[in-house]
Amino acid sequence: MIVLNDVSKSFGKKSVLSHVSLTINPGEFVCVVGPSGAGKSTLIHLLIGGEQVSEGRIEVDGVELRDIPPPVLQLYRRRIGVVFQDYKLIAHRTVAENIAFPLEVCGVADAEIDRRVTELLGQMSLTEKASSLPDELSGGEKARTAIARAIVHQPLVLLADEPTGNLDPVQSLMILKLFQEIHRSGTTVLVATHDSTLVETLQTRVILLENGKVMRDAAGGYPQQSAKHDLLKEVEKPAVSAQAPVPSAPSDGSKKKVKVTMIHS
Repeated sequence: MIVLNDVSKSFGKKSVLSHVSLTINPGEFVCVVGPSGAGKSTLIHLLIGGEQVSEGRIEVDGVELRDIPPPVLQLYRRRIGVVFQDYKLIAHRTVAENIAFPLEVCGVADAEIDRRVTELLGQMSLTEKASSLPDELSGGEKARTAIARAIVHQPLVLLADEPTGNLDPVQSLMILKLFQEIHRSGTTVLVATHDSTLVETLQTRVILLENGKVMRDAAGGYPQQSAKHDLLKEVEKPAVSAQAPVPSAPSDGSKKKVKVTMIHS
């Protein structure tokens, strides 16, 4: 279980997250949505221990992340899979080698690495790209390689930051189906995205961040009634001041003629 209790994060004088409180239960599928700069990426970096909170607490299974010593923090990160926005693939390693990397770091036996990598190459439709380098891949192939690398060690939690941000609708749908398969295997999945189509298709729990604050936390599709949408509606309203004012009756009860001049263009 992941619990954020009144979490704020600032960089210098800039506040990125403000008094965020939420709980993510084991096995949940959660989408964190919001405009650019809302704090989605910062939230993910806090959850993996890449940044520390300015205020508040983040607890994982009852343990506050700030209390975890560095060696144990590395073990904690091995329980988490992360798909970064720019994928962060190792340029000089092939697809198969990128996928294998987390297992090599953990000292897993070569035979087990080969088995897991072969399995994921098939699951991600990357078998024919096993010997290709990252700069030889399409956007969708890079995304699938990053997902395979994130789940090769069978993490308990998968965090993905804008995984479909640079993909076309067909590739986005493929990534969506992969996340659904991973979730069905029992993995807790949190996806930060502004892809409304992805969120509408999932119809899962959606947390809306705006200006670093949680504005909505509910099951369903992409939230349409955000502050941004409300502002647009206000802008689209007819200007009341453009209408001719209606003259009021004199307070003394007398009748007074009102001359109206029509101006023709």
